[in-house]
Amino acid sequence: MKNGSSASAPSPPRTGRSVPDFNRRSFLRTSVVAGAAMTAGAGILEHAPSAFAEERHGGITRGDAAILRFLAAVEIIETDMWQQYNELCGIPDSEVPGGSGNDAFTEAVATLDEDMAQYIHDNTENEMTHEQFINAYLMSKGAAPVNLDRFRTLPGSKATGAQQIGRITNLMQLTLDTSWWVRYRSRTGNPDLGDTFPNAIPSLAVGQHPGIPRTDDDLSDPNFLQAIANTAGFHFPSIEVGGTSLYPSLAQRASSVEVLRILLSIGGTEVCHFQTWQDKAGNAPPVSATDPVTGTPIMFPDLNSAPFGGEDFQTNLIMPEPCPFLSRNLPVCSIIRPTETRGAAMGALKALTGMGIFIGQPDAFFRFMAELATQADNARRGVS
Repeated sequence: MKNGSSASAPSPPRTGRSVPDFNRRSFLRTSVVAGAAMTAGAGILEHAPSAFAEERHGGITRGDAAILRFLAAVEIIETDMWQQYNELCGIPDSEVPGGSGNDAFTEAVATLDEDMAQYIHDNTENEMTHEQFINAYLMSKGAAPVNLDRFRTLPGSKATGAQQIGRITNLMQLTLDTSWWVRYRSRTGNPDLGDTFPNAIPSLAVGQHPGIPRTDDDLSDPNFLQAIANTAGFHFPSIEVGGTSLYPSLAQRASSVEVLRILLSIGGTEVCHFQTWQDKAGNAPPVSATDPVTGTPIMFPDLNSAPFGGEDFQTNLIMPEPCPFLSRNLPVCSIIRPTETRGAAMGALKALTGMGIFIGQPDAFFRFMAELATQADNARRGVS
């Protein structure tokens, strides 16, 4: 998520490095001056609703509207990802239309749990309702909704079962931070207190890996197909762990009790999603493969063995272990983490970009999203 005015943005990072190593160096600078840049370059985003609108929106403050706009954009992005998964290994139907399924990929994903297709379908529908509700609520308050349709230009999978339409997100060049696996099982560390955690699947944090088959050619090697399914299995909680923290983080900035109710209510479903998916990710079978297209190796270890394993790291754990909260002088507590509110929106945007899901998007997309994130982070409780 960065800056620039050229037609195509430089590629996001190809490694799973931490956020400070993010290679679009001008991103934070752009996010700070996004308002001025957007005014100066209005032609780039002339159809974009501005997060810098000065009017008060019905019964909500500008800050509350900014929070909801950013969350609407995130939910649209999430829906786009989940829709692609549902087309290939979920249940395309009248509730979640599009695609026709891919039997081989569906079977590989079902190795993690026989109910994966149903869960993927339901998660997709949930995200669709979130984006639709938040945008409808914004409009009911006289605020502009968020529309990302002009950025539905990325190519999707060419494998059997996928719709041949433009996408907002790229699921075929993923770089995943799986440190959440360790974070939620740690009894001593909390990222809000400065702690860091290793990746559970180190090879996913390096290089680019498909989370869906790119073409039917990716179905021919059983080991590589299972590696793609495992990558999807770890991408699912990697998506939802962000929302699990984002909603309570931004809720601390909401002024309206009604907006606070929206954030707490939708945020609770994100927690349900994450808890489900981290459980299923633990069922990913150990497998090693090499991408026949890129030559990138991928290895999924047995997570019940060293260096993990043991009482705190067994794969069937789905409840957050107690950890330090607010102060190490207080008793440990089982919590969502992180929930630090400072820079929460920008941090979420950087984490999404670090996944590689925006590879191929133009600078206009990154600048628009940076504007939304900056305004959400600038919201202050009680400030109109």
